[in-house]
Amino acid sequence: MDSVAITNQDTIFGVILAAGKGVRAYPATRDIPKVLLDIAGKTLIERNLDLLVGKLGITDIIIVIGHYGDQIEDRIGDSFEGARIRYVRQANQKGIGHAVLAVEPLVGDSRFITILGDELYIDSNHHELLDVIQREPSVDAVLMFKHEDDPAKISNNYTPTLDGDRVMGLIEKPVNPLGNIMGLGTYLLNAKVFDYIRNTRPSTLRDEVEITDALSNMAQKENVKMLMSTGKYLNVNTTDDRNLANYSIRDRGFGQYKISVVVPAYNEEGSIASVVKEYLALSCVGEVLVVDNNSSDKTAEKALNAGARVVQEHEQGYGCALRRGLDDATGDIVILTEADGSFSPADVPKLLEYLKDCDMVLGTRTTRQMIEQGANMNAFPRFINILFGKIIELLWWDSEPRFTDVGCTYRAIWKTSYDKIRPYVRSDGPAYSPDMTIAVLNCKLRVIEIPVTYRMRRSGDSSHSANVYQLARTAFQMAKVIVHRRLFYSRLNLGRLKNKV
Repeated sequence: MDSVAITNQDTIFGVILAAGKGVRAYPATRDIPKVLLDIAGKTLIERNLDLLVGKLGITDIIIVIGHYGDQIEDRIGDSFEGARIRYVRQANQKGIGHAVLAVEPLVGDSRFITILGDELYIDSNHHELLDVIQREPSVDAVLMFKHEDDPAKISNNYTPTLDGDRVMGLIEKPVNPLGNIMGLGTYLLNAKVFDYIRNTRPSTLRDEVEITDALSNMAQKENVKMLMSTGKYLNVNTTDDRNLANYSIRDRGFGQYKISVVVPAYNEEGSIASVVKEYLALSCVGEVLVVDNNSSDKTAEKALNAGARVVQEHEQGYGCALRRGLDDATGDIVILTEADGSFSPADVPKLLEYLKDCDMVLGTRTTRQMIEQGANMNAFPRFINILFGKIIELLWWDSEPRFTDVGCTYRAIWKTSYDKIRPYVRSDGPAYSPDMTIAVLNCKLRVIEIPVTYRMRRSGDSSHSANVYQLARTAFQMAKVIVHRRLFYSRLNLGRLKNKV
């Protein structure tokens, strides 16, 4: 086969392979394709589109779809940041080789860069793919690799045989890797690859044409180069992989995120000033937003004088105030707390540390060692909160939650995560807290519960749990919401829900 040279005028297509079922990431992929999994506020496929468009300047991208492919089309549409998007449907998932072959009618004789849709690259050097073919226009393919010290990871991927920077062959899933170089799922290819795929025998294990086998055959006869990847690489196959991907992105530059503390307040003039000052004293807090929910005292004035930003919410209700605060908060991270001083700002660093690993961190007030004497958490409210927490665990078992307190206001959430759940949190009263938690589960986001200090109120009485009657009324509202959300909030139809409890 003759070499195919590239000029500056040649079109290079982008190809994302997104047809797989993602069974190892179940149950997160039960109702959506794996490439639509949320990774730190952005889906996997959108992150790879960012890479192709932003780093490589590609303006024509083909996405190979299959399992739940309509959802990908609905999400991405026919353009992304100015690049044209087209779709090829792989009706039968017969492996990566078959998926690559499916784009032949659209790319023709042009070069194209293929990325596996379930791979995540952070701070990568993909732009150097173009440098390779500019330096050596006769190159037929460029394959990306990375140094990997864990032999088990190489054994789950592939490794090359090399002559300098030239790839001479590929070894799929080596039992005993001889080196520390692992192959990745990014390939810059020319049209020669299609004949190699057609002429490669299916593997005996899966009866599919393995792309590694086809590329290995190509490397033995054509000019195939290697490019070592920089930055961090993750293959998002399982739930643990997804959690690690979220943590890796969020932990990077975590201190640069702005943090808002939201305080719903109704007639809390006795404590609001000290609460505002306590949170503003934390160096990580960018703003304290007090939502005045029709107070008849000096709550708003004292909050403002203490340094808070104050907004008015005229629709009465705990949930209404929290919703307004979450909507108006300017931070990347929002922390919800109470105006009565029952929560300690000393727990904020703990909430933030766990937030790197999930979408929402929920506090629990039911850990006895952290309930201060005089706090409003005696045996009965503690039992009710634990009971309802376990009921949610059972009803949403496949999401693997762990809850011991459904009514705790103290929590931290990413603003991007809140934006996803906002349409589905309908409660206006004290049931807003469990409603919010359930919405996180239904939207397939991750929530972690951690113990927090629960202190005695500094002023006034709770309007939701000051006595047995109020507690029973609050419990009934929460139970009503929990049952309704389980019966009527289908994961597949969240966007169509109009009911309000």
